[in-house]
Amino acid sequence: MKATQHPTTGVQVTPADLLRMAALYLRRHGWHQGTYYNNLFPADFLTPPACAAGAIGIASAGHRVEHFSQLDPDTLADYLAAMATFVDYLDNFAPVFHIDEDGYLLDEHTSPYSWNDDPARTAEQVITALNAAADEWDRLHTQEGGNR
Repeated sequence: MKATQHPTTGVQVTPADLLRMAALYLRRHGWHQGTYYNNLFPADFLTPPACAAGAIGIASAGHRVEHFSQLDPDTLADYLAAMATFVDYLDNFAPVFHIDEDGYLLDEHTSPYSWNDDPARTAEQVITALNAAADEWDRLHTQEGGNR
């Protein structure tokens, strides 16, 4: 069963669930910068260290995915929703500001790829941000009493 398939309980897997699965994946298998997965591991290695986007891809598909374009339409929708949730969190809580040559602040989304690949970034910061983005999604989308 893929991570995003609906089990017999009928419970919907949310972007928050996928972000938490991605954080757990990074904690268990390691974090990486520069590419989705650490290229020191062969392509058939099932659980290589991953960047944030690679871990979200694995959480969505249930297996290693080299690029999101390889995902089937349902899994792609779940992946994109989780990535959008992560970007929203980064925009609001870890923004990267760009100033143009005239000194004006450019209104841009924080790229999860460049944020992950920042040389000053740590694995713990990425794991914490994934979990915090999941918590923020739950806060915004959960009805009173914890029901979805």
